[in-house]
Amino acid sequence: MEVTWHHSLYAITPDRHDRGMLLLQVEQALAAGLRWLQYRDKCSDAAEKLQRALNLRELCHAYGCCLIINDDPVLCHQAGADGVHLGRSDGLLAEARAYLGSRYILGATCHNEIAYAQQAAPWADYLAFGAFFASPTKPHAPRASLSLLTQARSLHRPCVAIGGITPDNASPLLAAGADAIAVISHVFDASDIAEATRSFLNVLEDTS
Repeated sequence: MEVTWHHSLYAITPDRHDRGMLLLQVEQALAAGLRWLQYRDKCSDAAEKLQRALNLRELCHAYGCCLIINDDPVLCHQAGADGVHLGRSDGLLAEARAYLGSRYILGATCHNEIAYAQQAAPWADYLAFGAFFASPTKPHAPRASLSLLTQARSLHRPCVAIGGITPDNASPLLAAGADAIAVISHVFDASDIAEATRSFLNVLEDTS
């Protein structure tokens, strides 16, 4: 599956989601045009995560959406997902690349550190920076500056911006060099998930 990074919306499932509603909520976003989804789940046991990842993979692939698994290369492989995203404390990127091989997408959280991004770039397919704005998901996350996105262009990897992003504040991030914007609450906490997804996609299209 080949999905472009250019001005993409990258939605991340919330930790405290209603697990019974998750597939329905995700499908609303997919039907509205979402093409990147990260499954993030810090609460379920291994069996639940695997079953949910398998269900999400089937659903995402039906809509031509890439499914990325948060933190867990083994779950990524078991579920037949498209890739894995690793935070700074989730294991070595080189080990994940050796385990998964080249056909899986590997993403890396870089927070606000260009030096770490430089170390991650040889292994990672994309680099995530943030938080750029106050985030309800991670209120104490270190803040990143727009200049960081501009600096990261030299690494020749797609850059994903995260942290408190809304349709109203996304445009400066794209202008500074973000290839995609990552969103959790402003999609999945919305009263109308499809409309929230379309609002982001309209901004992304307008700034292409």
